[in-house]
Amino acid sequence: MASVEMLMPKMGESIIEGTILTWLKKEGDSIDQDESVLEVATDKVDTEVPATHAGILKKILAKEGDVIAVGAPIAVIETASENGVAPSSVKNEIEPAKEALVAAAPANTGSIIAQAESLNETPSADGRFYSPLVKSIAKEEGISSAELSKIPGTGKEGRVTKEDMLGYLKSRRDFPSLSQAVKAAPSISEPKVQISISATDEIIEMDRMRKMISQRMIESKRISAHVTSFVEADMTNIVLWREKNKLAYKAKYGEGITFTPFFIEAIAKAIRDFPMINISVDGERIIKKKDINIGMAVALPSGNLIVPVIRNVDQLNLVGISSKVNDLANRARTNKLTADDLAGGTYTVSNVGSFGNIMGTPIIPQPQVAIMAVGAIVKKPAVVETPTGDVIAIRHKMFLSHSYDHRVVDGALGGMFVRRVADYLEEFDLNTSL
Repeated sequence: MASVEMLMPKMGESIIEGTILTWLKKEGDSIDQDESVLEVATDKVDTEVPATHAGILKKILAKEGDVIAVGAPIAVIETASENGVAPSSVKNEIEPAKEALVAAAPANTGSIIAQAESLNETPSADGRFYSPLVKSIAKEEGISSAELSKIPGTGKEGRVTKEDMLGYLKSRRDFPSLSQAVKAAPSISEPKVQISISATDEIIEMDRMRKMISQRMIESKRISAHVTSFVEADMTNIVLWREKNKLAYKAKYGEGITFTPFFIEAIAKAIRDFPMINISVDGERIIKKKDINIGMAVALPSGNLIVPVIRNVDQLNLVGISSKVNDLANRARTNKLTADDLAGGTYTVSNVGSFGNIMGTPIIPQPQVAIMAVGAIVKKPAVVETPTGDVIAIRHKMFLSHSYDHRVVDGALGGMFVRRVADYLEEFDLNTSL
């Protein structure tokens, strides 16, 4: 028999740790290769982790709730000698991968992971639990216990994650006064004023995703100077085309077509016209993105929102975009997204019209600099220019709400961009073939 260490896998871009949610197998269970063994939560998504080898789950090294660095051992699998792989050979395969992860991570990550592996997770004086990785980052950056206790946590049971720490450190560098504010301010879960609770009130604990959303929204409003511009678009051509072709489209492609692909296609075209919308801010540097990767907000059954990303949208036609939209939306609602599905977005669209809203003022997902909300499509009387004069007609109208970061996107660019998106929607060709 041979024993093989099962390691915490890399689960997406920039992720170097995960939280053990649930072990699906117990010690002594037989497992097949690629069979799901445990559920792991990252700052981006929850996912099941498959077994790397077939055999017996000999020992579980990481308990539920533990935060484990990528590449660290989480279990020992006992395999048959004739089919097993010697631990030394596994180590030889893993070491280059770990070195690559460390090389791609921030400069001090290697030392942080090394220190984290030698520490145990214990409650601090404030009663909160901090992972070895978080405590090592705090030590490296000179964050006091008092300051650490005020950093909002988005991990399981409100724990502070690596992403929380890096986000706070970035804000600390870019806006030095923020560190003082955090030292004095309560966390997102602490009321700023005393709240009166009566016997008839129901107390609901935030789930992990709700805490994460809360932290991200506060962080974005703190970092970006939000401004919102509005334009009303005439969607009549698109509404008429979709109504005429939706049955034939479903018969040909095996799935329906919503309005979302039309929005995403128009946004991608407008980004090509105005590439300075497709940027990120790194301190005093502007990073201009070559790829156009558009995230779309999807409402989950729980009521929370998640934003999967369609990559290289400008290289897809309407059918290709529709296929991606349907696939990501379906997998989001069945909790089958991967961390990579949520990474790399450069611009985001949110369909508030699906809730019956006519417009909204969306908050920018960091590190992007803009987001668009599309409202409900409603019939309105409107003036239509014809060769024989102006007439009043019933048209299908929709508001576009464009929120952008005024640090780097001025009103002219932000306004012209949303107007261009509306132009592309209004100019949709009724003769477009399936």
